Amino acid sequence: MQTIKCIEVPHGVNFSPDGKRVYISNEAEAVLDVVDRETGQILKAIPLSGHPNNIAVTKDGRRIFICIASKPGALDVVDAASMEKAKSIPMKAPLHNVYVTPDGRFAVAGSVRGKFAVVVDVETEQVAWDVAFDQGVRPMAFDANPDGSTRDMFVQLSNLHGFAVVDFKTHKEIARIKLPDAPNGFGAVEGRLGTPSHGIGVAPDNKTLWVNSVIANSVFEYSLPDLKLVGHAELPTLDMPGRHIIGSTPDWLTFAPDSKTVYVADTALRMVSSIDAKTLKETARIKVGEVPKRMNTLALP
Repeated sequence: MQTIKCIEVPHGVNFSPDGKRVYISNEAEAVLDVVDRETGQILKAIPLSGHPNNIAVTKDGRRIFICIASKPGALDVVDAASMEKAKSIPMKAPLHNVYVTPDGRFAVAGSVRGKFAVVVDVETEQVAWDVAFDQGVRPMAFDANPDGSTRDMFVQLSNLHGFAVVDFKTHKEIARIKLPDAPNGFGAVEGRLGTPSHGIGVAPDNKTLWVNSVIANSVFEYSLPDLKLVGHAELPTLDMPGRHIIGSTPDWLTFAPDSKTVYVADTALRMVSSIDAKTLKETARIKVGEVPKRMNTLALP
């Protein structure tokens, strides 16, 4: 286990394709910290245009996109070779999370306050299109067509116990999926009813969609592309005498490269749950630091 020190308020974490660098958005200093993965040392702190949130790295590793959450909002672009900010793309509201689509052609960012998702062409670094919602945009995920192009965008929204489905070709919302009513009973004590479903991802094999639920204290599995509910895996709780049982407050998820394991950040319990994708059972609890949230998977040789 490695601990990277001297970053007071880290937000997003991602990696170069060769695994040699770790990129971390640093809220306290409004920089992108570039870290040597082997030594854990910060190679450079790259100044950004404002307060950063989450980040995404292009498939070829040449560019890093960083959401700027301070007004007026922007999507900063860092050149990986020079380790300098190459561009700042203005936005109509602050941004929160950003992703690169499965085909690598687009960077997609969401705005909680602006209630929209914006799609940026990676090659031209220009806005291609956007889509508006009735609630703030939280985490997103994407699946692919057989030819590798992006098929659908799955969008979690504030105050929605579920997710919206956007057809990537038509740029239109085509469905809104509500998570099951049971199990339930969590979220109120934890103060998270405004974000009842936070953390969503498509498995690397493109066969399943996984969705966290604060209310159910579980992660739900849906088959793709038909979005049929497969089942759910229950997450750990904290039982303190004389108090209401506290849920894990799942806040993010990621996968093993072979799609056999799902990792869920249990923010209230300072751990990550390892879930067997076949049995839908928790197989391990990995202790980490305070309030684990944004996370990614890096497979080393």
